[in-house]
Amino acid sequence: MKIIRRMSSGYIQESFEDRKELSKEKPIKSLLGKLSKPQGRDNRGRISVRHRGAGAKRLYRIVSTLDQCGTDEIKVIRLEYDPNRSANIALVELKNGSKKYIIAQDKLVPGTILKYSEKINVEVGNRSMLKNIPVGTQVSDIQLYPESLKYIARAAGTYATLMALEGEYALLRLPSGELRKIHQNCNATIGQVSNTKHNNVRIGKAGRKRHMGIRPTVRGKVMSPAAHPHGGGEGVNPIGLKYPKTPWGKIAIGKKTRRSKNSDKYIVKKAKAKR
Repeated sequence: MKIIRRMSSGYIQESFEDRKELSKEKPIKSLLGKLSKPQGRDNRGRISVRHRGAGAKRLYRIVSTLDQCGTDEIKVIRLEYDPNRSANIALVELKNGSKKYIIAQDKLVPGTILKYSEKINVEVGNRSMLKNIPVGTQVSDIQLYPESLKYIARAAGTYATLMALEGEYALLRLPSGELRKIHQNCNATIGQVSNTKHNNVRIGKAGRKRHMGIRPTVRGKVMSPAAHPHGGGEGVNPIGLKYPKTPWGKIAIGKKTRRSKNSDKYIVKKAKAKR
C-alpha cells in the first residue's frame, strides 16, 4: 500500500494499491471490448440505480478461465491491472500461441505453468473439478453449476474453503460465511484471488469517487419531507420512525428482500446478516 498525506480543509490520508509488480504494457487489443455506461438509467432513460454517472473512460477486458483454454499447459506471461474489477488479471499463453486473460491468484508470478486437468498438483492457479481437489483447500473462481458461465468468489482477496465431499455435491464455506452445496463437477481454481489488500484502500477525497463513476450521496435527514421519509426538521433531529426507510417508504434495515428461493435447498447454513 502507498499512503499519501495531504493538507486540505482537514488532514486527509489517501492510500493506493502498490502496483509495482504489475506490467505497464498496453493490454492486448483482441482481448478488449466496449463497455457501455447506462449511468444508472433503464431502457426508458429513467434512473433505476441512484448515484451513478460520469467516471473515467475504460475498456472491458475479456476474461476466461483455464477450462475454457483447454487441457494443455498454459504459461503466465504477465500480471496486469484491470480497471473493471478489484482483482488483478493475468495474461496467459496457450500452446498454440494464442493469448487469454484469467483472474490472477495471490502469489502467482510470471513464468508459472498452469494446468487444467482431472489429476492436478495442489498448486496456486491450477484448476480442476471440485471432486478432484482435496478437502480443506482454498479455492476461488468457482463455477455455480456444471457447464455454467456464472462464477462466485472472484473479488480481490476472496476464497472459499472446501469443507467436504458428500454424494454428488461438495460443501463449500463461501466468503460470506454461508455453507453451500455445489455440484462436484463444477470447476474451481486453487488459491486465493489476488490483490488481498484492496479492502485497506482509503479513497481520501470525493474527486476520486467521481472518477470511479459514483456521484454524490446525500443523507435523507437533510432532505425535505417531500423527497425522503427522513426529511424535515433542522437536519439534527432523529428520523422519527420506528425503522429507517428508503426514499420510497420501504424498510431499509432488517427486512428480507430475497425473492427467488429456488436455491435454498443448496444452502446448509445461511450467512449472518451485516448491519
